[in-house]
Amino acid sequence: QWYRLAAEQGHADAQYNLGVMHGNGLGVPKDDVEAVRWYRLAAEQGNASAQFNLGVRYTNGWGVPKDDVEAVQWYRLASEQGDAVAQYNLGVMHDNGRGVPKDAVEAVRWYRLAAEQGNVSAQNNLGNMYEDGSGVLKDDIEAVRWYRLAAEQGLASAQYNLGLMYANGLGVLKDLVFAHMWSNIAGANGHENAPKLRDLLEGEITPEQISEATRRARGCMSSGYSDCD
Repeated sequence: QWYRLAAEQGHADAQYNLGVMHGNGLGVPKDDVEAVRWYRLAAEQGNASAQFNLGVRYTNGWGVPKDDVEAVQWYRLASEQGDAVAQYNLGVMHDNGRGVPKDAVEAVRWYRLAAEQGNVSAQNNLGNMYEDGSGVLKDDIEAVRWYRLAAEQGLASAQYNLGLMYANGLGVLKDLVFAHMWSNIAGANGHENAPKLRDLLEGEITPEQISEATRRARGCMSSGYSDCD
């Protein structure tokens, strides 16, 4: 009730909070159209979180017709205010040519801004861009650096990617023990291809090395990824 009173008086934060409440059915019936209405009012006043959420709703067609062009506009406004998830989403839109022409250089720019703020998905995607030489000069060392940052935040796809880099000696010295360790960790975190990589590696290393890799994987995970070297 207090949020509604404040929202109706034009307070952007209250309008945003009312959007969240309607969008999630918190204390009011869930109503996507009503959520959009309040997000839009807050977004038009420059509330970055509302701008981001409005972008998400246009991306998914929640409470509004699906519209990637409109989504990009709202992601851009939130991104320019430093919203890391909006920056990541804007990178994805440029990467895939959704709502904007496909532009790998622009994708890298937004991924980097989000990655530097610690956004784990952006770190992994930036690693992909460096590994593929997409929108940036190919640089396996830089790819490994970003994969590692994301892997140490617990992202299974980055852990798998890091395992592959160790397995192939790309951007790091080839090390099948570390490759096994990271593929094992990625598998434990639900990456569907990681167990196949781990099993493949087990055909190439000794039982002692498998034990060592397994011990390291346990230590890495139990330390919250702070002891993975």
